[in-house]
Amino acid sequence: MSHSPEQLQRFLEIATEAALAGGAVVQDFVGAGEVREKGRPGDLVTLADKAAEEVIVQVIRRHCPQHRILAEESGEIGATDHSYCWAIDPLDGTTNYAHQYPFYAVSIGLLIEGSPKVGVVFDPSHQELFRAAQGLGATRNRRPIRVSQTAELRDSLLVTGFAYDRRENPDNNYAEFCYLTHLTQGVRRSGSASLDLAHVACGRLDGYWERGLSPWDMAAGVVIVKEAGGNVTAYDSSPFKLESGRILATNGSIHSALSQALSRVQPLMNFDNAEYLA
Repeated sequence: MSHSPEQLQRFLEIATEAALAGGAVVQDFVGAGEVREKGRPGDLVTLADKAAEEVIVQVIRRHCPQHRILAEESGEIGATDHSYCWAIDPLDGTTNYAHQYPFYAVSIGLLIEGSPKVGVVFDPSHQELFRAAQGLGATRNRRPIRVSQTAELRDSLLVTGFAYDRRENPDNNYAEFCYLTHLTQGVRRSGSASLDLAHVACGRLDGYWERGLSPWDMAAGVVIVKEAGGNVTAYDSSPFKLESGRILATNGSIHSALSQALSRVQPLMNFDNAEYLA
Protein backbone atom coordinates (compact mmCIF):
# COMPACT_ATOMS: atom_id res chain seq x y z
CA MET A 1 0.00 0.00 0.00
CA SER A 2 1.61 3.25 -1.14
CA HIS A 3 0.90 6.68 0.30
CA SER A 4 1.54 10.12 -1.05
CA PRO A 5 3.64 12.62 0.92
CA GLU A 6 0.47 14.64 1.39
CA GLN A 7 -1.33 11.72 3.01
CA LEU A 8 1.57 10.99 5.36
CA GLN A 9 1.85 14.67 6.23
CA ARG A 10 -1.82 14.68 7.20
CA PHE A 11 -1.33 11.70 9.48
CA LEU A 12 1.74 13.40 10.95
CA GLU A 13 -0.30 16.48 11.82
CA ILE A 14 -2.98 14.31 13.45
CA ALA A 15 -0.34 12.53 15.54
CA THR A 16 1.14 15.89 16.50
CA GLU A 17 -2.21 17.28 17.61
CA ALA A 18 -2.85 14.17 19.70
CA ALA A 19 0.62 14.16 21.27
CA LEU A 20 0.47 17.82 22.26
CA ALA A 21 -3.00 17.35 23.75
CA GLY A 22 -1.83 14.30 25.69
CA GLY A 23 1.28 16.08 26.89
CA ALA A 24 -0.77 18.96 28.27
CA VAL A 25 -2.84 16.50 30.32
CA VAL A 26 0.28 14.74 31.58
CA GLN A 27 1.73 18.01 32.84
CA ASP A 28 -1.53 18.94 34.55
CA PHE A 29 -1.26 15.81 36.70
CA VAL A 30 2.40 16.17 37.76
CA GLY A 31 2.72 15.48 41.47
CA ALA A 32 -0.93 14.60 41.91
CA GLY A 33 -3.08 11.51 41.79
CA GLU A 34 -2.91 7.81 42.51
CA VAL A 35 0.06 5.64 41.56
CA ARG A 36 -0.32 1.86 41.54
CA GLU A 37 1.25 -1.26 40.07
CA LYS A 38 -0.45 -3.02 37.17
CA GLY A 39 0.57 -6.51 38.28
CA ARG A 40 4.33 -6.77 37.85
CA PRO A 41 6.69 -5.10 40.34
CA GLY A 42 7.71 -1.70 38.99
CA ASP A 43 5.08 -1.58 36.21
CA LEU A 44 3.21 1.53 37.31
CA VAL A 45 0.11 3.35 36.13
CA THR A 46 -1.12 6.78 37.18
CA LEU A 47 -4.23 8.86 36.65
CA ALA A 48 -2.20 10.80 34.09
CA ASP A 49 -1.69 7.69 31.92
CA LYS A 50 -5.41 7.11 31.66
CA ALA A 51 -6.47 10.73 31.29
CA ALA A 52 -3.87 11.47 28.61
CA GLU A 53 -4.76 8.31 26.69
CA GLU A 54 -8.43 9.26 26.68
CA VAL A 55 -7.65 12.64 25.15
CA ILE A 56 -5.27 11.15 22.56
CA VAL A 57 -7.81 8.53 21.49
CA GLN A 58 -10.48 11.20 21.14
CA VAL A 59 -8.28 13.22 18.77
CA ILE A 60 -7.45 10.22 16.61
CA ARG A 61 -11.02 8.94 16.53
CA ARG A 62 -12.25 12.38 15.48
CA HIS A 63 -9.93 12.45 12.47
CA CYS A 64 -9.73 8.72 11.66
CA PRO A 65 -12.85 7.01 13.09
CA GLN A 66 -12.33 3.75 11.19
CA HIS A 67 -8.68 3.22 12.12
CA ARG A 68 -7.57 0.63 14.64
CA ILE A 69 -5.94 1.85 17.87
CA LEU A 70 -3.52 -0.09 20.04
CA ALA A 71 -3.11 1.78 23.33
CA GLU A 72 -1.13 0.78 26.39
CA GLU A 73 -3.94 1.26 28.90
CA SER A 74 -7.03 0.51 26.77
CA GLY A 75 -5.70 -2.26 24.55
CA GLU A 76 -7.21 -2.65 21.07
CA ILE A 77 -9.92 -0.32 19.86
CA GLY A 78 -11.66 -0.74 16.51
CA ALA A 79 -11.37 -3.38 13.80
CA THR A 80 -8.40 -5.65 14.48
CA ASP A 81 -7.80 -6.30 10.78
CA HIS A 82 -7.67 -2.66 9.67
CA SER A 83 -4.57 -1.67 7.66
CA TYR A 84 -4.06 1.47 9.76
CA CYS A 85 -3.16 1.10 13.42
CA TRP A 86 -2.22 3.85 15.85
CA ALA A 87 0.18 2.64 18.56
CA ILE A 88 -0.16 4.91 21.59
CA ASP A 89 1.83 5.24 24.79
CA PRO A 90 0.25 8.16 26.64
CA LEU A 91 3.04 8.29 29.22
CA ASP A 92 6.26 6.51 28.37
CA GLY A 93 8.37 6.65 31.50
CA THR A 94 5.66 6.32 34.14
CA THR A 95 8.11 5.39 36.88
CA ASN A 96 10.10 8.56 36.22
CA TYR A 97 6.87 10.54 36.16
CA ALA A 98 5.64 9.06 39.45
CA HIS A 99 8.86 10.22 41.09
CA GLN A 100 8.70 13.62 39.35
CA TYR A 101 11.90 12.82 37.49
CA PRO A 102 11.52 14.84 34.27
CA PHE A 103 12.23 12.22 31.64
CA TYR A 104 9.00 10.92 30.13
CA ALA A 105 7.08 11.38 26.91
CA VAL A 106 3.94 10.88 24.89
CA SER A 107 4.57 8.48 21.99
CA ILE A 108 2.25 8.05 19.00
CA GLY A 109 3.09 5.95 15.97
CA LEU A 110 1.04 5.00 12.93
CA LEU A 111 1.49 1.51 11.53
CA ILE A 112 0.35 0.89 7.98
CA GLU A 113 -0.01 -2.81 7.24
CA GLY A 114 2.09 -3.48 10.31
CA SER A 115 4.99 -1.20 9.39
CA PRO A 116 5.74 2.06 11.28
CA LYS A 117 5.29 5.00 8.89
CA VAL A 118 4.58 8.04 11.09
CA GLY A 119 5.93 8.88 14.52
CA VAL A 120 5.64 11.67 17.08
CA VAL A 121 7.36 11.75 20.48
CA PHE A 122 6.61 14.72 22.72
CA ASP A 123 8.65 15.50 25.83
CA PRO A 124 6.37 17.87 27.78
CA SER A 125 8.92 18.59 30.53
CA HIS A 126 11.37 20.14 28.08
CA GLN A 127 8.86 21.09 25.38
CA GLU A 128 10.64 19.02 22.74
CA LEU A 129 8.58 17.68 19.88
CA PHE A 130 10.15 14.98 17.71
CA ARG A 131 8.35 14.15 14.46
CA ALA A 132 8.87 12.04 11.36
CA ALA A 133 7.04 10.34 8.52
CA GLN A 134 8.46 8.00 5.92
CA GLY A 135 10.18 10.00 3.22
CA LEU A 136 9.55 13.35 4.91
CA GLY A 137 12.57 13.50 7.23
CA ALA A 138 12.76 13.95 10.99
CA THR A 139 12.57 17.10 13.08
CA ARG A 140 12.89 18.41 16.62
CA ASN A 141 10.68 21.41 17.24
CA ARG A 142 10.19 21.68 13.47
CA ARG A 143 13.94 21.81 12.69
CA PRO A 144 15.64 18.95 10.82
CA ILE A 145 17.68 16.49 12.86
CA ARG A 146 20.32 13.90 11.97
CA VAL A 147 22.01 11.07 13.81
CA SER A 148 25.54 11.49 15.14
CA GLN A 149 28.71 10.91 13.14
CA THR A 150 30.44 8.81 15.81
CA ALA A 151 32.28 6.11 13.89
CA GLU A 152 33.78 3.87 16.58
CA LEU A 153 32.09 1.96 19.39
CA ARG A 154 34.79 3.07 21.82
CA ASP A 155 33.84 6.71 21.21
CA SER A 156 30.10 6.17 21.56
CA LEU A 157 27.54 6.98 24.23
CA LEU A 158 24.80 4.36 24.44
CA VAL A 159 21.49 3.95 26.22
CA THR A 160 19.38 0.97 27.21
CA GLY A 161 16.57 -0.06 29.54
CA PHE A 162 15.58 -3.01 31.71
CA ALA A 163 12.37 -4.95 31.21
CA TYR A 164 9.74 -5.21 33.95
CA ASP A 165 10.32 -8.97 34.18
CA ARG A 166 14.06 -8.57 34.76
CA ARG A 167 13.83 -9.91 38.31
CA GLU A 168 12.60 -13.34 37.25
CA ASN A 169 13.67 -13.63 33.61
CA PRO A 170 17.30 -14.66 32.97
CA ASP A 171 16.92 -13.18 29.47
CA ASN A 172 17.79 -9.68 30.64
CA ASN A 173 20.50 -7.24 29.69
CA TYR A 174 22.39 -6.75 32.95
CA ALA A 175 25.51 -8.38 31.54
CA GLU A 176 25.22 -6.42 28.30
CA PHE A 177 25.03 -3.18 30.26
CA CYS A 178 28.24 -3.97 32.15
CA TYR A 179 30.11 -5.24 29.09
CA LEU A 180 29.24 -2.28 26.90
CA THR A 181 30.05 0.16 29.69
CA HIS A 182 33.64 -1.07 29.36
CA LEU A 183 33.68 -0.87 25.56
CA THR A 184 32.22 2.63 25.20
CA GLN A 185 32.35 6.09 26.76
CA GLY A 186 29.29 5.14 28.76
CA VAL A 187 25.85 3.53 28.87
CA ARG A 188 22.85 5.41 30.21
CA ARG A 189 19.55 4.06 31.50
CA SER A 190 16.88 6.73 31.18
CA GLY A 191 13.56 4.91 31.59
CA SER A 192 11.75 6.01 28.42
CA ALA A 193 12.22 3.98 25.25
CA SER A 194 10.60 6.53 22.97
CA LEU A 195 12.85 9.33 24.22
CA ASP A 196 15.90 7.08 23.94
CA LEU A 197 15.08 6.58 20.27
CA ALA A 198 14.43 10.30 19.77
CA HIS A 199 17.79 11.13 21.31
CA VAL A 200 19.55 8.69 19.00
CA ALA A 201 17.78 10.41 16.11
CA CYS A 202 18.98 13.88 17.07
CA GLY A 203 22.56 12.78 17.77
CA ARG A 204 22.65 13.06 21.55
CA LEU A 205 23.17 9.31 21.77
CA ASP A 206 24.89 7.00 19.31
CA GLY A 207 23.06 3.74 19.94
CA TYR A 208 20.27 2.04 21.84
CA TRP A 209 19.26 -1.53 22.51
CA GLU A 210 16.54 -3.04 24.66
CA ARG A 211 14.30 -6.08 25.04
CA GLY A 212 10.89 -6.67 26.58
CA LEU A 213 9.27 -3.72 24.81
CA SER A 214 5.74 -3.30 23.49
CA PRO A 215 4.76 -1.95 20.05
CA TRP A 216 3.68 1.41 21.51
CA ASP A 217 7.16 1.84 23.05
CA MET A 218 8.90 1.65 19.68
CA ALA A 219 6.52 2.47 16.82
CA ALA A 220 7.03 6.23 16.80
CA GLY A 221 10.74 6.23 17.61
CA VAL A 222 11.60 3.76 14.88
CA VAL A 223 10.31 6.13 12.21
CA ILE A 224 12.14 9.10 13.74
CA VAL A 225 15.49 7.28 13.87
CA LYS A 226 15.22 6.01 10.31
CA GLU A 227 14.21 9.37 8.91
CA ALA A 228 17.13 10.98 10.76
CA GLY A 229 19.52 8.66 8.90
CA GLY A 230 19.90 5.95 11.52
CA ASN A 231 19.59 2.18 11.36
CA VAL A 232 17.02 0.02 13.17
CA THR A 233 17.24 -3.78 13.23
CA ALA A 234 17.05 -6.83 15.44
CA TYR A 235 20.02 -7.48 17.72
CA ASP A 236 21.70 -9.62 15.05
CA SER A 237 21.21 -6.95 12.34
CA SER A 238 18.39 -8.91 10.71
CA PRO A 239 15.23 -6.95 9.84
CA PHE A 240 13.48 -5.31 12.76
CA LYS A 241 10.19 -6.87 13.87
CA LEU A 242 7.94 -4.74 16.03
CA GLU A 243 6.29 -7.76 17.62
CA SER A 244 9.65 -9.16 18.83
CA GLY A 245 9.94 -6.64 21.66
CA ARG A 246 13.64 -6.19 20.84
CA ILE A 247 15.38 -3.36 19.10
CA LEU A 248 18.83 -2.20 18.09
CA ALA A 249 18.92 1.40 16.89
CA THR A 250 22.08 3.35 16.08
CA ASN A 251 23.54 6.12 13.97
CA GLY A 252 24.43 3.41 11.44
CA SER A 253 28.20 3.78 11.72
CA ILE A 254 28.51 1.74 14.92
CA HIS A 255 25.65 -0.63 14.12
CA SER A 256 27.70 -3.66 13.11
CA ALA A 257 30.13 -3.29 16.00
CA LEU A 258 27.34 -2.95 18.56
CA SER A 259 25.47 -5.92 17.11
CA GLN A 260 28.62 -8.07 17.29
CA ALA A 261 29.32 -6.96 20.86
CA LEU A 262 25.80 -7.94 21.95
CA SER A 263 26.27 -11.39 20.43
CA ARG A 264 29.31 -12.02 22.63
CA VAL A 265 27.55 -11.46 25.97
CA GLN A 266 26.22 -14.26 28.13
CA PRO A 267 23.39 -13.39 30.57
CA LEU A 268 24.05 -13.04 34.28
CA MET A 269 22.53 -15.43 36.78
CA ASN A 270 19.29 -14.22 38.40
CA PHE A 271 19.51 -12.41 41.69
CA ASP A 272 17.69 -13.78 44.73
CA ASN A 273 14.27 -12.12 44.76
CA ALA A 274 13.24 -13.37 48.20
CA GLU A 275 14.03 -10.16 50.04
CA TYR A 276 12.38 -7.95 47.39
CA LEU A 277 9.21 -10.02 47.25
CA ALA A 278 8.85 -10.48 51.04
